Amino acid sequence: MRRYVVFLVAVAAAAAALALSLLLSAWWWFAAAPLLALATLGAWDLTQSRHSVLRNYPVLGHLRFVMESLRPEMQQYFVERNYDGRPYDRDVRSIVYERAKQQEAEEPFGTERDVYASGHEFLVPSLRPVDPPERPATVRVGGPDCTRPYDMALLNVSAMSFGALSGNAIRALNKGAALGNFAHDTGEGGLSDHHLAHGGDLVWEIGTGYFGCRTREGRFDRDEFAAKAAHEHIKCVSLKLSQGAKPGIGGVLPGGKVNAEIARVRDVPEGRTVVSPPYHREFDTPRQLVLFLAELRQLAGGKPVGFKLCLGSRTQFLAVCKAMVAEGVTPDFVIVDGSEGGTGAAPLEFADHLGTPLTEGLITVHNALVGTGLRDAVRIGASGKVATGADIVKRLVQGADFTNAARAMMFAVGCIQAQRCHTNTCPVGVATQDPRRVRALDVDDKAERVRHYQEATVRGAAQIMAAMGVRDPRELRPAQLMRRTTADLPVSYAHLHDWLEPGQLTGRPPATWAADWAAADPDRF
Repeated sequence: MRRYVVFLVAVAAAAAALALSLLLSAWWWFAAAPLLALATLGAWDLTQSRHSVLRNYPVLGHLRFVMESLRPEMQQYFVERNYDGRPYDRDVRSIVYERAKQQEAEEPFGTERDVYASGHEFLVPSLRPVDPPERPATVRVGGPDCTRPYDMALLNVSAMSFGALSGNAIRALNKGAALGNFAHDTGEGGLSDHHLAHGGDLVWEIGTGYFGCRTREGRFDRDEFAAKAAHEHIKCVSLKLSQGAKPGIGGVLPGGKVNAEIARVRDVPEGRTVVSPPYHREFDTPRQLVLFLAELRQLAGGKPVGFKLCLGSRTQFLAVCKAMVAEGVTPDFVIVDGSEGGTGAAPLEFADHLGTPLTEGLITVHNALVGTGLRDAVRIGASGKVATGADIVKRLVQGADFTNAARAMMFAVGCIQAQRCHTNTCPVGVATQDPRRVRALDVDDKAERVRHYQEATVRGAAQIMAAMGVRDPRELRPAQLMRRTTADLPVSYAHLHDWLEPGQLTGRPPATWAADWAAADPDRF
């Protein structure tokens, strides 16, 4: 009977207020109305069959749903400590916010992290540090077949599509990239006016849906691709094989989000659900992939062309390397997306359990290219929870030439990690198409924040490298990054992982690589 106390009290109080309004004064209607609403709600709870908790706890059961909706905010603001939030803890978010606002990102009284915990990583300072360079380092992207190479910054805007992000967010990111001289990846959702509005350097990403360069049947349209790739602001082309958030699965954009503008940008019908296939239809084998990349570079007028993937099978990536060697064709870059990365909404099972984390993926790709003698021709980008200068330096030590950030750039634009990106109800106008929410995002102000954040973070990376005795990122070595494997034993990355010598795989592969190398087939994934 106690389960119904609140409901019965509401019914009794409503009846009493209704009687008083009839006997004494009409003013009692102001009390009777909400009480009658509660009583009606309780009656509906008792008769509905969808929620057992409401049927057993009429009226009172709604508190569960209220508390459940408030839980993320309560957790973030009142429960989590500075260093244990997920996906990004408050310390990291604060660094991004402060740098974006040109505030000092410094803290007193030492670290709050347990530096003796298993898994803790630290960089090795030098007894003879150097002065950081006056100008931030850049990386020349462009292999032997590239006629229009591009100088990539150490930190760039990672792939985020218009549609997933609002037009104002895309404009702010692009203007920030233009102001700071770094690159902005378009994401696979097509090339929109928002990407072109402020003249920022673009990496045009082509996904399995070929949005913006597709036929009516959803196949790749070479003529449309060539026409758009010729745009002066497009500096590189990236073919997306898979992404960290959901490797091996296609995307779905509900028809309700496909307005006239998105339909035009993506070359799809307005108002109809858009499905990205899980695989490309233009190639079926590693050899065909490599030849398709060469064709894209030719169609793009010699601009750098590469591909992005979340690593899965080492054998399959080695098959791609074998195809490169056999055909004498290399991409200009490979972007490794870690399974911990990804702004796109994904099934929880995919986000939690599928794909290789960035550290292992990055080291594997670097070693595979070194071992096949291709590393000098191919630049490697790292994408996956890169937010601070220390993150950049760690990824450079692990084999990357440059890094990309998505969620950190969203923080700079105003994201508060509400994690409602897929609901179209983003509270700050970043990941929504609701015009009433989008108007809250001021493009000029947020563009400056993006610029300041990127500039300060790259400067921070340069200062860390200088403290390690390094002025050029190419001087970094695996021995300069340590990982504590147990409370008593920190081990350098030089000893924690195998590091191949140039051409070693094509000669006598080490035992740890021999089976995968032998199984790799350039004509079969």
